[in-house]
Amino acid sequence: MKKQISTIMTAALVAFVATSMADSTPEASAQDTKKMVQNNFVETAQKGIKLSGYVDAGYSYNFNSNKQQNVVPRFGSDRANAGDFNLYAVKIALEKAMTSENKAQAGFRTDVMIGEDATYLIDRTTDSTRSSNDDQNSNALFLEQAYVAIRAPVGNGWDFKVGKFVSILGYEVIERPANMNVTYGLLWQQFPLYYTGVLSSYRFDDYIDAKIGVVNGSNSDNNTTTGLGGDGCAVLAALNVTAPGGNANWSNNFQWSTNSENNSSDATQSNGNSAPVGLLNETSGSGYVFIYNSWGNWAPKFADDKLLFAFNAVLGTANSNDANASNSVMESGGTTWYGAGAYAKYQFNDWFSLASRGEYLGGNNLGKISSTQFYANGGMSLWEYTLTAGFNVIDNLLIRAEYRMDWGRNSTQAGVNPNTGLLSSSSFGSGPSYYAGAEIVYSF
Repeated sequence: MKKQISTIMTAALVAFVATSMADSTPEASAQDTKKMVQNNFVETAQKGIKLSGYVDAGYSYNFNSNKQQNVVPRFGSDRANAGDFNLYAVKIALEKAMTSENKAQAGFRTDVMIGEDATYLIDRTTDSTRSSNDDQNSNALFLEQAYVAIRAPVGNGWDFKVGKFVSILGYEVIERPANMNVTYGLLWQQFPLYYTGVLSSYRFDDYIDAKIGVVNGSNSDNNTTTGLGGDGCAVLAALNVTAPGGNANWSNNFQWSTNSENNSSDATQSNGNSAPVGLLNETSGSGYVFIYNSWGNWAPKFADDKLLFAFNAVLGTANSNDANASNSVMESGGTTWYGAGAYAKYQFNDWFSLASRGEYLGGNNLGKISSTQFYANGGMSLWEYTLTAGFNVIDNLLIRAEYRMDWGRNSTQAGVNPNTGLLSSSSFGSGPSYYAGAEIVYSF
């Protein structure tokens, strides 16, 4: 059957090419063209390989008191000034998943995202000190994952990912449609997005599974060093507990980095360069980053799978021994941050749901959101509340409408001084800042 399909496709392509070439290159024979096509033909219908993805578009409106006001804790494409139509993402995933059999086998997965989100997924520091929509670029391309999957038939089956893969930290994920809410949360902004390295996972039984890995560092295809201070790596570990019945989950995740991290905080150096987490190691030196994340969810059986509760928490600390630091956060040695979030969702019927999220993010300084001299030594205290209505109109089509409010110390930023390119002490405010938006998602 495959041979017949291949022959038909080849014959059709030969006819098309031969016809199109008739005027420009009459000397090319049909036989020569057929030989060329056959030599370059690639079979794409490989058994077990699946193509999936989605198209995610919408509209967002930030009710900012000042048109130049920037809501610092929000993700880049969630804080466009005033109203904005968004092509959030076109996601394409190609995968050959491993089977459930405990035998030696291999597979792969590749995820690519195109759209406005991709701009900030590549570098979350983009546009963090400017209050404009200049970086809303739907043509950006982001390689989210690309890894080889391997299973060794050891015990219950020992799995490995080798390559680039998404972070093990956090309750929310990069794919907006997979989250309870349209906009990304405060805590999601602080977690790493992806790693390049090796991650192994093992399921002990139906209730406990674990992960351990070694990677270059957060959001980096290179090692964790951002300057010339030497090499570095990060160690990952996770322990997940599933309740009997499968209706509850508790995940504990750890990351230890031997040096500072790339692009993990939504901040920019005073000189305009991207900042690593905690604003560490701008040019050289050494340090560390430790992150602990705990999240869980519970679907009460009495609610017949209509009700879902979840929580998300983080504690992180980072230190640096950088004598060349350009601001007081780095000179003082580092930063500590902590936060928690609560989620709830109720599925009223087959087509309508309502989800809610509340979060707090704090820290001993503003190293996670600002690198300015003016506020570097001040504490961080940020809050947000989000309410999202979901409508499953037809198969594979999701429409969501959302309201969000952000407030807290230095949660808004009026922009930079056009003469100096630096922030002034009057640039920050405490909000509240309001958001309303909607999205439409078609998945395939």
